Amino acid sequence: MHANFCERLRRRNVLIGTIASLDSIAVVEIIAASGFDWLFIEAEHAPNGPAALERMLVAARDTPCLVRLPNHEPTWIKRALDLGAAGIIVPQVNSVGEARAIAQAARFTPAGQRGLGVCRANGYGYTTGDYVTNANAATAVMVQAEHIDAVANASSIASIDGIDGVFVGPYDLSASMGVPGEITHPEVAAAIETVRAACAAVGKPVGYFGTDPGDVKTRIATGFNLVACGVDVLFLRAGASALAADLRAPAPRSPA
Repeated sequence: MHANFCERLRRRNVLIGTIASLDSIAVVEIIAASGFDWLFIEAEHAPNGPAALERMLVAARDTPCLVRLPNHEPTWIKRALDLGAAGIIVPQVNSVGEARAIAQAARFTPAGQRGLGVCRANGYGYTTGDYVTNANAATAVMVQAEHIDAVANASSIASIDGIDGVFVGPYDLSASMGVPGEITHPEVAAAIETVRAACAAVGKPVGYFGTDPGDVKTRIATGFNLVACGVDVLFLRAGASALAADLRAPAPRSPA
């Protein structure tokens, strides 16, 4: 379990991470060894089912991982946590009812209704007692605000017991506001600030994803504490493209 990570998250320490979307043990091992506080494991926009998630979580070793689920289904919540994730990031959570249902599915009784089975997270049954006793405190449950409806309900969602915080998805949020990709648009910026302020008002963590380090640093300075910057696929693309362009560039002429 990752109790220390969850404690740091709830204290609103700054935790930096990046997105791992490739079902590759080598890629996850390399990223996990790169000095990040946590990894954002992608299962919404990448074809990663339970078997792939298991490989990625094992490859991450001691680096805490939050799995972004493909939907709100309790089965997915249970599977990600049973596999040993430090927590979950649930996409497109727009209402109080949705957030409450997620909190219930992610917590053991009496705080919730999470089912119990023999799994990797409880040592395949060897540590079930300790796991059940400590899992609620050692599990991070983040819900995503990536629609204008979520922004309208941000204060109520952030206040729910069992929801650790809200993670802003700026690109989908901008699309829901009719300005897709314009994350610096004044109305989008105001919506993002609304979510940040709602979390701050109740002492909850607030997260943010970006691809530009400068943008992410600015968000950290304004109070975002759980941040993910970049994606493994983009790292690979950038490196490969830069190398190809460099090799095609004319070689410098030797001095006469």
